[in-house]
Amino acid sequence: MKKTKIAIIGLGYVGLPLAVEFAKKYQVIGFDINTQRIKELRKNSDVTLETTSSELEQVNVHSLEALHKTSTGLWLTDDLSAIASANFYIITVPTPVDKNNRPDLTPLLKASETVGKVLKKEDVVVYESTVFPGATEDECVPILEKISGLTFNKDFYVGYSPERINPGDKKHTVTKILKITSGSTPEIAQYIDEVYQSIIVAGTHLAPSIKVAEAAKVIENSQRDINIAFVNELAKIFRLMDIDTHEVLEAAGTKWNFLPFKPGLVGGHCIGVDPYYLAQKAMELGYNPEIILAGRRLNDSMGPFVSQETVKMMIQEGIPIKNANVLVLGITFKEDCPDIRNSRAIDIVRELQTYGVNVDVYDPWATVSAVKHEYGIDLISSLDDVNTIYDGVIIAVSHQEFKTLDIKGLVGEHHIIFDVKATLPKTASHSRL
Repeated sequence: MKKTKIAIIGLGYVGLPLAVEFAKKYQVIGFDINTQRIKELRKNSDVTLETTSSELEQVNVHSLEALHKTSTGLWLTDDLSAIASANFYIITVPTPVDKNNRPDLTPLLKASETVGKVLKKEDVVVYESTVFPGATEDECVPILEKISGLTFNKDFYVGYSPERINPGDKKHTVTKILKITSGSTPEIAQYIDEVYQSIIVAGTHLAPSIKVAEAAKVIENSQRDINIAFVNELAKIFRLMDIDTHEVLEAAGTKWNFLPFKPGLVGGHCIGVDPYYLAQKAMELGYNPEIILAGRRLNDSMGPFVSQETVKMMIQEGIPIKNANVLVLGITFKEDCPDIRNSRAIDIVRELQTYGVNVDVYDPWATVSAVKHEYGIDLISSLDDVNTIYDGVIIAVSHQEFKTLDIKGLVGEHHIIFDVKATLPKTASHSRL
């Protein structure tokens, strides 16, 4: 096997940290179609906050020619011709669902077309994007063959190594998470495994086939989704019984094998999406998945549920609902992270608006322009300049900043505070899930 030269397609939350780590040991070309993203990264600035400026500065080189003169380093580009010199392609683009929750493979298929244009004999293409079992070989490989004119497993090879990045997590970073690997032939599988082993401190698990690796990834988040759905349903039930769910979970958690899941909003690019990929494939094969989709429905109902319960409590407090002012704290999909993709906090906002409520949203982690583009709402840039007296406050995301926020200074005499994730002590809010 000739010297490994890596190209990573897609420089988001997954691709960029991977590119930085590989660049410490290999020549790496990072490719993204977002020109603005490339400009920012060349200036050592990562808006996702998954890599630091110093980390980027250490590996960044200033030209493709300079990269070829060194044994390691990262060249960032939006120029397709620049990745033609690579022989080990890693595709890390998003795999979302459409408005009907059907898998949308468009970014993945477009990325396959991109690689197909520069694919050469003996090249290897590894997919990291979450897909349903069979997608790599049945959906992506035919595109690679068609565009390149090469034959699969004769002229080029593929593998699948699912990403396990946890956005915002500075403990479980890319090299510290055990990596599943796989390849289209035993020899290629071993080669792919060795490449990842060279940077993954936590080690690798070589799966027996690409389909096994694809299935393993998609059930990881489906399992978590179902477990959270269970405690979300408990939260709804215990609310009717006037029992604090968190106190119940704390008591039950004293048993050694009780799973420590907590209720909340379930969004993001993985847990809120991946189950649909498995469900879609199952339905294509004639099986109607019951538990998987039931979990999804339950979790998708939590945003409206929080809004409805807030409105009920405001009514009980004697607060007129129409034109009431409510502040939603948090719009990212999880705490202490700028990622707003598939955030379910927006469901709270939309539901409140159906009641004629005036809703303001504040999130110190989110970018104002990104939220405007994604959800069409204007974030409050700072609470210091707010003159509104709020009738209700919903803490939707458990950012560290909210734990010390003077919420009492934002509300009137009669108000409701709904602490969705139990961010504050129990006595500091009127309700929590």
